[in-house]
Amino acid sequence: MQHVIYLHGFLSSPHSVKAQQTLAFVRRCYPALNMHVPQLSGDIVKAISMIESIVATLPERPLRFIGSSMGGFLSTYFVEKYANKQGAKAVLVNPAVTPHKLLNDFIGEHINPYSQERFTITHDAIGILRSLEVQKLEHIQSYKVLLQTADETLDYRLAEAKYKGADMTIEQGGNHSFIDYDKHLPQIFEFLR
Repeated sequence: MQHVIYLHGFLSSPHSVKAQQTLAFVRRCYPALNMHVPQLSGDIVKAISMIESIVATLPERPLRFIGSSMGGFLSTYFVEKYANKQGAKAVLVNPAVTPHKLLNDFIGEHINPYSQERFTITHDAIGILRSLEVQKLEHIQSYKVLLQTADETLDYRLAEAKYKGADMTIEQGGNHSFIDYDKHLPQIFEFLR
């Protein structure tokens, strides 16, 4: 494992608490590891293009992702796309399962509070998200999933059902940001090795 790509959630950034905790852990415990933590656009086409461009620059080695919320949804898409070719794996933290259903309430213009990026969610963008949904996971062993039952944004049971058979941790309580995420970092990186 030489590279890990961290994908943040919707309206988040590389400056989120989880992203910063991950970077600090890697600096301390895996100093030779290259962490890629891009600022993803709220425009799904631009976000996918950015991730693809990062993947294209990496050597032909197993791909590794950590994805939070929408980043978990995107990580799933890329794991399934590259699992046969590059042995991709991902750790998903309170992942979005069907973001296209959630974003119907967000049609219109938005500003990312971290990056100040202005973007518009359109019906076309929701259609693109729908097309990225992996209906049947072919590589369930490639996932470690961390869920907290009191996630106020996503119903954890959707992810529990979708990733059944994966290495899964379900904690009672918590929230969407995943309380005490940093305590799971040793196991996260052990799984990604």
